[in-house]
Amino acid sequence: MATPAFQFTTKAIVATFGGRLVKLTHDSAVLGCTMSVNIFFPPGAFGRSTPKVPVIWYLAGLTCTGDNGAEKGFFNYWAAKHGIAIVYPDTSARGSNHPGEHDAYDFGSAAGFYLDATKEPWSQNYQMETYITCELPAALYSYFIVLDSSRVSLMGHSMGGHGALTLFLKHPDKYKSTSAFAPIANPSKCPWGEKAFSGYLATKDEWAKHDATELIKTYRGRDLDIFISCGLADEFFKAGQLLIDNFVAAAKEVGRGNQVTVRYVPDYDHSYYFISTFAQEHVEHAAKHLGVL
Repeated sequence: MATPAFQFTTKAIVATFGGRLVKLTHDSAVLGCTMSVNIFFPPGAFGRSTPKVPVIWYLAGLTCTGDNGAEKGFFNYWAAKHGIAIVYPDTSARGSNHPGEHDAYDFGSAAGFYLDATKEPWSQNYQMETYITCELPAALYSYFIVLDSSRVSLMGHSMGGHGALTLFLKHPDKYKSTSAFAPIANPSKCPWGEKAFSGYLATKDEWAKHDATELIKTYRGRDLDIFISCGLADEFFKAGQLLIDNFVAAAKEVGRGNQVTVRYVPDYDHSYYFISTFAQEHVEHAAKHLGVL
C-alpha cells in the first residue's frame, strides 16, 4: 500500500469467495463529506503489490449504497474466478442536508445520477462524475497499488447503468468496456431523468451531456462493445423510465447498431434477483476486454 491521496479508514474486512471485501470510509474534497466505498479483492490480491489485477467499477441505482451490489449482486463470485477486483462506490454525496435532499427516493440522497451538478445548492457538493472518474480512482489506485489502473471497466444498474453508459462515452480513455443492467438510457425523455436534470443542472442545454442516447450520437472514439440486459417484467421498463430502445435507435442512426447488444429476458424484474442471475454475463463481458478471458 502506498501513501494515499487522502486517508482511508478500514471499517471491515470480510472473507468472501476466497477473496476479501474491504469496507472503507474517507473524506472527499470533491463532495465535501465523508464517503463509504467497498472493494472486492480476488483471492490472494489483498495486501500484495504485484501482479496487478484488473478492476470493474459497479455503479448502483436509486436508493442504493455501495453495499447493495457488494452484498446482493453475486459479482464477487465471478470476479474471484477471473482474478478481477470490483469497486462499489456510493450513489451520491452524503450529509449535505440541502432543503429537500432526503424527501424523495429519486432525487438527492442516493440519487446523484453520476453527474456534476451546476445548479445551486447541489453544485456545492453533488459532483459525482468528478468523484467517480477522477478523485476516488486516483486515491484508490495510489493506495492499493495491486489495482491496475490501465485495465478498468464499468458496469451499473438502473441509474448506475445510466452512469456506466454516460461516463464511458464521455471518458473512453479511462475504461476498456461498459455494460448495464436495465439502464436509464434516455433520461432527458423519462420522468426520473427529467426530475434529476431539472434539479441538478442549471440549464436544459446541459441535459444532452448526461444522456447516453444523445452522447452516442456524437461519440467519436474507438469501436464500441456495449452490452445491456433487461427483464421484460421490469416495471420501470414497462413504465417508460428506461427507454433502452431509444439508445439502440440512436446507435443505429450513427452506424453503431452492431456495437450495442441488448438482451431482453422474459419474467425478470428490476431487482437484485435479476442482477444476481445475470451477473456472470456482465463480469465476463468486462473480463474479455480486461484481458483475463
